[in-house]
Amino acid sequence: MKKVIVIGSGILGASTAYQLAKMGADVLIIDRKDHGQATDAAAGIICPWLSQRRNQAWYRLAKAGARFYPGLIEDLTKEGETETGYAQVGALSIHHDPEKIRKMEERALLRKEDAPEIGDIARLNEQETHDRFPLLGEGYQSVRISGAARVDGRALRDALIRSAQRHGAVFMQGDAVLTYQSNRVTGAKVGGEYFPADQTVVCAGAWAGQLLQPLGIRFNVRFQKAQIMHLQVQHEEDTGEWPVIMPPSDQYLLAFGEQKIVIGATHENEVDGYDTRITAGGMQEVLNKGLELAPGLADSTFQEVRVGFRPFTPGFLPVIGAMPGWDNLYAANGLGASGLTVGPFMGSQLAKLALGMDLDIDIEDYDLRLAMEEN
Repeated sequence: MKKVIVIGSGILGASTAYQLAKMGADVLIIDRKDHGQATDAAAGIICPWLSQRRNQAWYRLAKAGARFYPGLIEDLTKEGETETGYAQVGALSIHHDPEKIRKMEERALLRKEDAPEIGDIARLNEQETHDRFPLLGEGYQSVRISGAARVDGRALRDALIRSAQRHGAVFMQGDAVLTYQSNRVTGAKVGGEYFPADQTVVCAGAWAGQLLQPLGIRFNVRFQKAQIMHLQVQHEEDTGEWPVIMPPSDQYLLAFGEQKIVIGATHENEVDGYDTRITAGGMQEVLNKGLELAPGLADSTFQEVRVGFRPFTPGFLPVIGAMPGWDNLYAANGLGASGLTVGPFMGSQLAKLALGMDLDIDIEDYDLRLAMEEN
């Protein structure tokens, strides 16, 4: 039985550990539980098919990530995990311009040819759109994508870790330091205690550069601060089945059960270090854009703001692979704003990589060396 250490327990690390444990590895998960972990703050939209990003490698990964979800959730449910934070509630891509709506529908129909999991595609008029999300402002039409889903990152991560533990994985909170001999990583130390491993997998997100630096590895990962707001609405209808709202801006609205609405999120690139403060400007930005989309939120109750750091690598494309020049060391990073879409699937690929199995992606598209180049 291979001993594998997974450092980092966000959505990527939790998924990697779960898949490794299911496949029979002896897994140790180590996490410092730093404030600002992206997964801990994130609520995700699983609907990559309407994206206009031109990077086809990213789209292939995001499409595979969305396709991976139903099977994963089914497996977790069979293992007793009923609180995964995931629900296939569909999405409404909204716009005031009927021509934009028509083009969105065309794009969705074209993408459905090789992604049947997109489900039913329908153009909804203003009244039909409003009926499905009654807090929206006037004038919005939409394209409805039935196969879209929403997920609470914190809930899914916890479900994955619990299931990994059922399969024998051990979770440890602590500050991991990689140990090595020559160019071979031998495991990790936590508080002076040594834990040997056959393979070590780094899923440390925005903190990966710090972890790898003592090995002389210059890992180029940056991060973007996100502030995301949770509200409780005064509405008689159960919000748990309301669709995801995808506006033409960079904001979104997600509905969960118990009348909870999530508005997100800021995209703050120029931040000083790991600044986890909830700022007045961030809250104002989120609220202004959220209330412009859905004036019906004005009477809602403020619950909390979560803060997380989205990790990005050069090219804004996730990377995965064996660490060049090192034996027994693997990493993935740079999931960015699509972390909850691609994270579970990427974790399955990272687990296969660590165990020497064939992957379901062309790993050259996401070459880890891209994160080791100088800017």
